[in-house]
Amino acid sequence: MRLKGKTALVTGGGTGIGAAITERFVAEGAKVCITGRRGDRLEQEAAQFPPGSVSACQGDVAVYPDIKRMVAATVDLGGRIDILVNNAASDVYGVITDLEPEDWDRVMAVNLKAPFLLMKEAIPHMIERGGGSIINIASIGGIRCMAGSPAYGTSKAGLIHLTKAVALDYGPNGVRCNAVCPGATRTEMFEDTLGKVAEAKGTDVESLLKQFSKPVPLRRVSVPGEMAGACAFLAGDDSSFMTGAVLVVDGGAIIVDVAGVSDD
Repeated sequence: MRLKGKTALVTGGGTGIGAAITERFVAEGAKVCITGRRGDRLEQEAAQFPPGSVSACQGDVAVYPDIKRMVAATVDLGGRIDILVNNAASDVYGVITDLEPEDWDRVMAVNLKAPFLLMKEAIPHMIERGGGSIINIASIGGIRCMAGSPAYGTSKAGLIHLTKAVALDYGPNGVRCNAVCPGATRTEMFEDTLGKVAEAKGTDVESLLKQFSKPVPLRRVSVPGEMAGACAFLAGDDSSFMTGAVLVVDGGAIIVDVAGVSDD
């Protein structure tokens, strides 16, 4: 029960990594406000937990008034906001010359501007309570390039830098800010993007997953629950002296030099 008495806001909390984080946080004793655009999905997710432990706030993180409602709903749930997980994300497959400006803008709005606005709204509440923990879900795509993903990778690289900037500026106020960088993880968004890649390459999703896994030391992609433990650690006091960290959770993929990948 490392998070007992704490209240968290998890964006994109109705599916994938966000849903797994919510489940783990509740198991650790926290109250959680989950957000997303699909109200029915949020309500279904919230209904799985004990009454009063999870609330749902429908909204779009690309809309500033919705962000203000999300933070207010979290404070209403627990009287405070101790933890913010910027998990909601958007992706679009395509090289620069194929992308429409509105595609680029949407990815930047959800993946980079929304975390900025959520932190802007949440940090004053954290300071008032003596501190808090912010966890930004970035990606190994923000550390190294992935073909056909310039918008997503650029947004996640920006989020990593923003994480460090917030850690530096608000550390004196007791607000910690860290980033988690997942590797390939089987979420709805990942498989949807992978489907477009598979179509472009004339193959199927399962074949691509095997291709992705081949050079990874653990020889597989992850499932959402494997990100939840890292987030629970960063949310709680066990990581009390960690801020500005970029925690890579990728099965070892990022350590591999592509020039030396084995055929095994």
